[in-house]
Formats: sequence, structure tokens, C-alpha cells
Amino acid sequence: MSATASTTAKPQESTAVRILKKPITATLLAIVLGFAVAAILLAVAGYDPIASFTALFEGIFAKPKYISNTIIKAAPIILTGISVAFAFKTGMFNIGAEGQYVAGTICALIAGTMLNLPMPLQIPVVILAGVAGGAIIGGITGFLKARFGIHEVITAIMLNWTMLYMNNFVVNSEMFHQPSSTSSIAINPSGFTTILPEWKLSDAGLETLRNIPWLYDFLVKTDVNIAFLVAVAVAVLIWFVLFRSKLGFELRAVGFNHDAAEFAGMPVERNTVLAMLIAGGISGLAGALMITGIQPHSLSTLAGFENYG
Repeated sequence: MSATASTTAKPQESTAVRILKKPITATLLAIVLGFAVAAILLAVAGYDPIASFTALFEGIFAKPKYISNTIIKAAPIILTGISVAFAFKTGMFNIGAEGQYVAGTICALIAGTMLNLPMPLQIPVVILAGVAGGAIIGGITGFLKARFGIHEVITAIMLNWTMLYMNNFVVNSEMFHQPSSTSSIAINPSGFTTILPEWKLSDAGLETLRNIPWLYDFLVKTDVNIAFLVAVAVAVLIWFVLFRSKLGFELRAVGFNHDAAEFAGMPVERNTVLAMLIAGGISGLAGALMITGIQPHSLSTLAGFENYG
């Protein structure tokens, strides 16, 4: 090797440096630092950090029903998190995931109450209605950004509140209101995505599950549903779309450099709208799965956001 080549050769990174550069390392460090800061704050406030963290983990892992409830609560947060992350990768800040989530619940409720198809048809129709609701709200944000340059943060925040009041309008409408309550009527049972909803409460189901205490605790005492499995599948699908498809390359290119993407002949406006349509649809999916999967399978009057988005 010549002297010139040896001087210009890129020095090899050590194993430690390569490990530190991995995304999983940053995630783990963030978790550790989060617990460290929380421990300091608890100690300053006069609380025992060890006892506090013990109570936290016991509340998650001490019983099967606690694990089940954690999974149930995690599913919509994972989906709306994917929605925000997807939009971010395409150069958009989707602060409207909450409104898109609410839109998903509204559309899922309307479809689930007005239709009563056989379960294999009802569930996809109700879920697709929720996805469409979230996608429409996300698409509005993307369209206004692409066509008129209106910043997505402003539009999304306004639409969040619009959807909150739309939720309350639907709940209190004559068609959907549950008398003597602050809730809407429930969707038809054929749209439920709870795991084994009828069997686990039947005599045969209860007799079988009582012989398996942990499974009884996990299934019968909670509304465990398919949302978590769907969230994992969506995460894999979105990764594939973003990093293993032509569409994902174009969406990321537009987000990385709007002008360069336009110069390369990519449809920038279309991709901006499409990115928010997809992001909104994912948040709408979260809302639909909550309506179909969790009791009472209905909407409630909202005084504030549920903070899923």
C-alpha cells in the first residue's frame, strides 16, 4: 500500500464506538437516564426511589392481569407513536395524532352501530372506517401544507380540538346517544375484537380457564384484544415501506430535502399529502381498535384529550 493510500484510509472504529452508534444503545441509555433522573427527583421529594420503582414494576408484572392491562394500554400508544415517527421520517411533524385517533373512534363507532354484518365482514369494515377517519384528518393537514404551505403543527392542533368537539357532538346526537348517560350506544357485538369474548365467559370456557389460573387472570379479568398484535404488525410493515420500498425512499427524500426531491422529478406535493394520509390512518387504526376491543365499545363525552396521541 502506498503512503498516500495509507494516510487517506479511514481509521477503523473500535467495537465500543460501533455499539454506541447503534439506535438500540441510544434507547437503552435514554431509559437508564430517565430512571436516574426520576430517582433523583423522588429522593429530593423525600420518597424512596427503590420502593417507588418496585411498586411500579409490581404494578406491571406482579399478576397476569396487570401484564394484560399493560399490553392493552400500550397498543394505542405504540400505534400513534408509529404514526408520529412515520411522519417525522418524511419531514412532517404529526402533532395531530390525538385528533386522528379520535376521528378513528368516531368513524368506527358510526360504522359499528349502523352496520351489523357477520363478524368476518363487520370487523374489517369497522376498522377500515376508523383508518379512513384518521387518514382524512391527516390528509387535510398534508394537503394544506402541500398546496398552501400552511404549517402542519398549526393545522393539526386546530383539528385536534375540532375532533374533540365532533366526538361530543356525535355522543349527544339523537342517533347515537345512550339515554341517561354521557356516552354513546355501543357498536354491535359482531365488531368486537376482544380475544375469545364469548367463549371465555361461557360455562365451558370458565371451567377450562379456572384450571389454568394465570390464563384465567390474563383473559377473563381484562379486555385483552388483538390491538397489540396489530401494532407489532404495523411497525414491521411501516419499517418495510420506509426502508425497503420505492415509495418509502421517495417519502424520505421529500422530507430530507424538498427542493432536491422536486428537482429529481419526485411528486413532492403528492408525497406530502400521502405521508400524512398514512400517518393519520395509523392513528385512526388505534382509535378503531380501542372501540372494537375495549368495553364499553362506545364513545364518551370528552372534557379533555385522552392523551393517546
